[in-house]
Amino acid sequence: MEWTDQALVLRMGAFRESDLWLKLLCREHGLLTLFAFGGSRSRRRFCGCLDVLNTLQCRVRSSKDGRFLTLEEAALLQGPRLLRRHWQRMGLAANCLRFAEALGTGEETAPEVFALLEDLRDTLDEAEALPSLLPLFFRLRLAGALGFAPSLEACGRCGGALGEGGLFALDEGMVLCAQCRAARQEIGRYGVVVPRGGLDLLRFVQQEFPSRWPVAEPPAEVRRACARAIDGFVQYHLGLAWEGNHFRRV
Repeated sequence: MEWTDQALVLRMGAFRESDLWLKLLCREHGLLTLFAFGGSRSRRRFCGCLDVLNTLQCRVRSSKDGRFLTLEEAALLQGPRLLRRHWQRMGLAANCLRFAEALGTGEETAPEVFALLEDLRDTLDEAEALPSLLPLFFRLRLAGALGFAPSLEACGRCGGALGEGGLFALDEGMVLCAQCRAARQEIGRYGVVVPRGGLDLLRFVQQEFPSRWPVAEPPAEVRRACARAIDGFVQYHLGLAWEGNHFRRV
């Protein structure tokens, strides 16, 4: 079976003398591992376009027994112009790509995740300034795209307004108002108090792509609360924690 799709290169590695394996996020087919036989040498079929963060037009073939996929041909559609010269921004990109790879993406959610990653790449490549919490913002936004969005609009218990902020109950994936927070017996282990400015910021990040995330540094209290809330939510509900240069299951 053979098909074509657009794909973003998340990771690439070599095996044998001239062959490559790739992690590709395909717009219609989701996250896949493919083999590019002769990929490190062939200029006719791949045109030297298999670098990480490139968007490709791909022709893919499934093996006869269906056990693996082969990248038969690829053409470059878009890639970063300046990003690869800036190691700090490439580090941010790598962190986000590893998270996307660790979570995985199926066909149903692939179009939105593909658009999110392309916007992230373009933002890292072109923006003059970036949010200090960009990797954490990306985790929250991607989790939402995959159906793991925490409820931040109103109190998750009574539906009331959150006023000046609320308790982000990480284990329940919701924010509690002052009254419901007072009625909750155990708040120390799985709760983070987030002020109103922090909740407004998290809601905005949930709904927008990286190119629209605010770059102004929030107050220290808001920054700490947002960081703890996102990190705790990801660890508790997605079972992932950043350690060294990869995400591990917790």
